[in-house]
Amino acid sequence: MIGISLLTGIDEAGRGSVIGPLVVAGVTIKSEHEKNLRKIGVKDSKVLTPAKRESLAKKISELATNIVVLRVQPCHIDDFRAMGVNLDKIEAMKMAQIIDMAEGSKVYVDALTQNPKKFSNLIYKYLKNHEVDTVVKNYMDESVPVVSAASIIAKVERDASIAEIKQKVGVDFGVGYPHDARTIQFLEQLIKETKGKLPSFVRQSWITTQTLQEKAWQRKVKDFFIRKEDCIEEKA
Repeated sequence: MIGISLLTGIDEAGRGSVIGPLVVAGVTIKSEHEKNLRKIGVKDSKVLTPAKRESLAKKISELATNIVVLRVQPCHIDDFRAMGVNLDKIEAMKMAQIIDMAEGSKVYVDALTQNPKKFSNLIYKYLKNHEVDTVVKNYMDESVPVVSAASIIAKVERDASIAEIKQKVGVDFGVGYPHDARTIQFLEQLIKETKGKLPSFVRQSWITTQTLQEKAWQRKVKDFFIRKEDCIEEKA
């Protein structure tokens, strides 16, 4: 770390969710403050409670020289995917954007794929500033404090976005990920009520959404033929 005055960590939250935005966050600190991140208890956001993340986010803000948060809304993710831009490319674009905005002499990025080198090359492709020393590896949110800090900021911002959606619709649909039964139940009801014309906070290009819409269509067709058979029987 000698000679490195500023460190930047980058991580995301909401990569696989079906509801709500993808949030990519970058945190920049003075290198001498890295030990302070450890002292206040900064860890990978996944092992912290929501209350602890909220508390740490405030302390991180006090220590950081710069924090950048980018939200990619579901409708924009759908637009990107319709143009053939997959999620890895979307995230690489946003991370490159943060690196270009950040002041870090060295940047640590939590790799989001099983091939960190390939993901690193993807980020480099979108970078304007190719002079920054960038390290891209898996599980850096667990091993590098400034990346852990970025993971906390991203998760807090993502949770806030989900809370806003819940307040708007008046339903607690859970965490917004496909593995949550409440999320799936909410989507099924939403598809039924909107006749498939889902609001912009749902990722319509997701296989989960498309599968649920397909099932709803199949049920509708099945009900139509059942009613038709009932009518024939009544006439007979």
